[in-house]
Amino acid sequence: MDYKKIFKNREFRLKLINCLRFIPTKPYLKMVYKIKTGKKLHLKNPIGFNEKLNWLKINEIHTEYTDYVDKIKVREIVKEKIGEDICFPLLGQWKRYADIDFDALPDKFVLKCNHDSGSVKVVTDKSQVDHKAFAKFFKLRLKMNPYVLGREYPYKKVEPMIMAEKYMTPEGCADIEDYKFFCFNGEPKIMFIATDRSTDVKFDFFDMDFNHLDIENIHTQSGKEILKPKMFEEMKALAKRLSAGMKFVRIDLYEIEGKIYFGEFTLFHGGGFWLFKPDEWERKLGDMIKLPEIEGKE
Repeated sequence: MDYKKIFKNREFRLKLINCLRFIPTKPYLKMVYKIKTGKKLHLKNPIGFNEKLNWLKINEIHTEYTDYVDKIKVREIVKEKIGEDICFPLLGQWKRYADIDFDALPDKFVLKCNHDSGSVKVVTDKSQVDHKAFAKFFKLRLKMNPYVLGREYPYKKVEPMIMAEKYMTPEGCADIEDYKFFCFNGEPKIMFIATDRSTDVKFDFFDMDFNHLDIENIHTQSGKEILKPKMFEEMKALAKRLSAGMKFVRIDLYEIEGKIYFGEFTLFHGGGFWLFKPDEWERKLGDMIKLPEIEGKE
């Protein structure tokens, strides 16, 4: 039986939530790690990148990180660190879908939840919105707490909201590319570019000199030449400023028509379950996360 395929099914995962939410975090993470990766999770002496991410979930709780993963509140953090102008323009925020005043919104916009990943609806013509389907979609998503499934503690206390942002896809483009920087102790070390996001997403990894790296992480490489972003050096500098003081964080940025925009802080890339291939990269990246001396049981 292909357990990994079953676990990737969103409907199946939602049904599991009520059954799994009362399992203590450590045994839960060990179980899910085994299901999703096929490997044992070592917490007494973590070595790999994903092992260390899961160790951090249990052993280093930063309550302030709740605001870092809240897509509404994080705007204040970015404003203080960099400035508000790198955030996508916010058009509104609501507790319920029924509260949204669509007459006040432009014809094109993006609706999303502030507390999770993937709860997004891109609207390119609001006259064509299926409100019944949208209402059902957001009602379900607002009830979900991502903490339960991945035990990423910052999500536990985020108040679920619906938010609308300005539609920013450049004219003539089906999608926008995002640039994701892996930062360790405030230093960007590698990054990847996600392409073909609306069809079959591809990940291409690069070092900080924009040399292509032979790495795969859940998704395959695009197999095509990817040009160095015009504002690559500026993005590196922003990633460094945004990640200052954090053991690890992934900083997601966009470059749209000559301007850089902030995407999000990702504290646990892939939830701590996306292994890198070849295996040497799992260890290389793990070595970059510096943990205190560890004492405890497996």
